[in-house]
Amino acid sequence: MMRARLRALIEGKRWEYTIVTLILINAVTLGLETSQTAMDAFGPVLIAMDRTILAIFVVELTLRIFAYGPRFFTGAWNLFDTFIIGIALVPATGPASVLRALRILRVLRLISVVPSLRKVIGGLMAALPGMGSVVLLMTLVFYVFSVMATKLYGASFPDWFGSIAASAYTLFQVMTLESWSMGIVRPVMEVYPSAWLFFLPFILCTAFTVLNLFIGIMVSAMQQEHDASAEKDRQLIHSETELVLQEVRALRREVAELRNQSSEKT
Repeated sequence: MMRARLRALIEGKRWEYTIVTLILINAVTLGLETSQTAMDAFGPVLIAMDRTILAIFVVELTLRIFAYGPRFFTGAWNLFDTFIIGIALVPATGPASVLRALRILRVLRLISVVPSLRKVIGGLMAALPGMGSVVLLMTLVFYVFSVMATKLYGASFPDWFGSIAASAYTLFQVMTLESWSMGIVRPVMEVYPSAWLFFLPFILCTAFTVLNLFIGIMVSAMQQEHDASAEKDRQLIHSETELVLQEVRALRREVAELRNQSSEKT
């Protein structure tokens, strides 16, 4: 009974809003700790707030473990929270001082606390298998164009196209459309006027085609995640409606029996 009440409390909206508020406050305090001016003015207060919020997170995690028992460790998001809080508890002194920078990972708890963020991450995870094929296709396209660029322009532009690795990096910059025209393509066209015949098809194949496949796969996966969640909600509503109907039928039978008994007595 006590665990059931504790689970109802933990799963309530007030609890969720409280934890989200603490996470946001903790994110602000951790950001202020990077400012020397803020530390000089409010250093002890910020450190005290950080330790207090961490203590609350530990208590909250302990309550969840008690409320759900061994089932707690079967949930991926629960393990994620445990990992994040565990990192924060590691003493950040000596060789482990680098772990102080990892305290900001506590902000990622918003993903596990806010249901809408969990759906987004779930959609991204569901998109990974499909994205593997797109990554393979992108690798083949980059390899082919890198070999061609090295052979065509490596002699005149060794810094950009002197090797396959250098060509791949340069082509990656071209794909992102970051200074691709004035910074790379136009200088190459001054030596090779027909170089646009190489770069324009590359941009069309990568920036405008293959990358859109990533977006399409992620949108499709998120839509499937949303549909699965909606289906669960519909099933839950259907089961609850069925229980209500069963109770109504039972009440009708009881009323009918009471009427029969009263009519027999009369």
